[in-house]
Amino acid sequence: MTIEHLQPPGDDLPTCFVLRCPVQRHDPEKVALAHADEVSTFAVQKRCDEHLTGRWLLQEALTQWGIDTTLVSVERTEHRAPYLAYIAGVWKNTPLPSISLCHSGGWAYVAIAEPGWCIGLDAEPSERGIQQNAFSMMAKGAELEFLLAHPSCAIEAWVSKEAIQKSLGLGMHLNPRKIEIPIGVEKSELSIEKSNIQLVKWKYKEASIAVAFTSGNRAVPTPEDALLEATREAMAEGEWGVGCKTTRSNA
Repeated sequence: MTIEHLQPPGDDLPTCFVLRCPVQRHDPEKVALAHADEVSTFAVQKRCDEHLTGRWLLQEALTQWGIDTTLVSVERTEHRAPYLAYIAGVWKNTPLPSISLCHSGGWAYVAIAEPGWCIGLDAEPSERGIQQNAFSMMAKGAELEFLLAHPSCAIEAWVSKEAIQKSLGLGMHLNPRKIEIPIGVEKSELSIEKSNIQLVKWKYKEASIAVAFTSGNRAVPTPEDALLEATREAMAEGEWGVGCKTTRSNA
């Protein structure tokens, strides 16, 4: 299957991968990062194909990043934002990259960002229109007036808002009307929900794409993480021993 590497414009962004591939049918048994219980909820084959292609592409991207995908799984936060976690029993807490996935126009997209950053990705066909009666659900005030006067800019605004929602791990729990996008600006910085956002948007072939970054870590700590951290701190403080703690006397 052909995988396309997309390069966000700009040289001072966090280290990241952005990849896409055509949506195809996959055997769930061969897509290790797909959860069988989640796949079983899809009533439409198209949705199942999109999901499995995205997870397959994520496996390929993580392998290129240098991560052993047999050691990790894709979990979700309370707002269903995806993140990587080590499988129980692996006993590792090396920071993992942030991930974001989407699918549109027959393509699956995956973005990965270096640890310490949360990434959000969205893409749509540039020619896809948005009904003007929906503009008031995604914008307000001057931004709404601008979109009503320039409806062709709606896709740029929409993918940007979705990328930001995903980077914050909130999805539609963050009202898109609260996000105002600078239209026609390739790279911008915004402050939203007390978070600083780096937003980059560009066109690639037929697609309009946006990637957003915010500093942080989306992963939910596990009991194994807590024990590993306590062990690390004990070793750093010199309170680590085997069997029992002893005191050496040179008197």
